[in-house]
Amino acid sequence: MDKQRDDTIASRISRALAERIISGALTPGERLRQDHIAEEFGASHVPVREAFRLLEAQGLAVSEPRRGFRVAAFDLKEVREVAEMRAVLEVLALRHAIPHLTAAILERAEAATVAADTSRDVRSWEAANRAFHRLLLTPCGMPRLLASIDDLHAASARFLFSAWRSSWEARTDHDHRAILAALREGRGDEAAKILERHVGWIGKTPVKTATGATREAFSIVG
Repeated sequence: MDKQRDDTIASRISRALAERIISGALTPGERLRQDHIAEEFGASHVPVREAFRLLEAQGLAVSEPRRGFRVAAFDLKEVREVAEMRAVLEVLALRHAIPHLTAAILERAEAATVAADTSRDVRSWEAANRAFHRLLLTPCGMPRLLASIDDLHAASARFLFSAWRSSWEARTDHDHRAILAALREGRGDEAAKILERHVGWIGKTPVKTATGATREAFSIVG
């Protein structure tokens, strides 16, 4: 019973820390202090260590011998890896979803696109963008595939928030509209090709570091 309780606490802690890492509240390379986190959540060290291992499995934290855990850093290579994985897995999901897409689903996906286009900050854009993709892919009925895609979207969100949280500009997503048009007209192969290109595009923007220097940050804006 204690083990089940620790697992539940560990999951709750890992979800809270994952949100902070994805949003940028916990920055790449920052140390995850076991004592502080245990005190914050009123937990023992056992579920906190398990929470760290869950974050490590998601690629959000890294362990260092005798030094504990830190927030994982990322670079252009990792962004490209996530983009390429998303392109393959989302196209697979879409092809299986197409026979089950209804007019109502496509209308909801269009509403999500409108919400994204009118978003005034990166967080609301990311939520609307993720809703668009989820609406089109969920009818594939493949839960393991969808879980993997969800993990990749979480990684994409982390890249996005790191690059754009202070300089977001509203944009019109022509790819989303082209995907919807192709699906409504029964051109599934074309919709899949647009989706593959769409999620594979990587943007970059200059951001200021804590020291005042400027670096280029990369993200998947799709």
